[in-house]
Amino acid sequence: MQKDATPQTSESGYLDGQILVAMPSMPDERFARTVIYMCAHTADGAMGIVVNQAARKIGFPELLVQLEVIDKEDAIRLPAQTAATPVLRGGPVETGRGFVLPSDAYKIADATLAIRSGVALTATGDILRAIARGDGPKRAVLALGYASWAPGQLENEIQHNGWLTGPGDPALVFDPDQAGKYDRALKLIGVDAAFLSNEAGHA
Repeated sequence: MQKDATPQTSESGYLDGQILVAMPSMPDERFARTVIYMCAHTADGAMGIVVNQAARKIGFPELLVQLEVIDKEDAIRLPAQTAATPVLRGGPVETGRGFVLPSDAYKIADATLAIRSGVALTATGDILRAIARGDGPKRAVLALGYASWAPGQLENEIQHNGWLTGPGDPALVFDPDQAGKYDRALKLIGVDAAFLSNEAGHA
């Protein structure tokens, strides 16, 4: 495992557009073995989306019906690629609210936040309707809920060995195989999971 390395940050010194990978020492069971894509990180706090935990018992077509984006009859007519759009458990905050991470080439005026690394964020229902029509972003994941930190909280958790940090690779964010993302995220950072130690600092 790499030692004496510092978190990769944006020019501002913050982690927006990066990933967090939970260390084995993570005390909060809700975040055990999670990979979080950081959407915003400033002096006022931080917000991110867990990208490796599938939402239980609901798929994208069912969610579109539940949110009244499409009728139940239309759900069976969705293109296979659209129907397979991942629905993730994005975090413990506002779990009834949906957030979409689309590829950043897709934009909705005044409703899409371009982050970094080929990923954007939007919470508008317009993007769900676009995906259902088949003219949405080429790649996207839908998350229910998000993770958030108060000012200084995330920095403190990193200093106390709660998280590793690394580059926010779009290929990792959009990969539909949730089960392997944790180990792939560690490899992306340059960490061998077999040698991951509770004693090591962040990479």
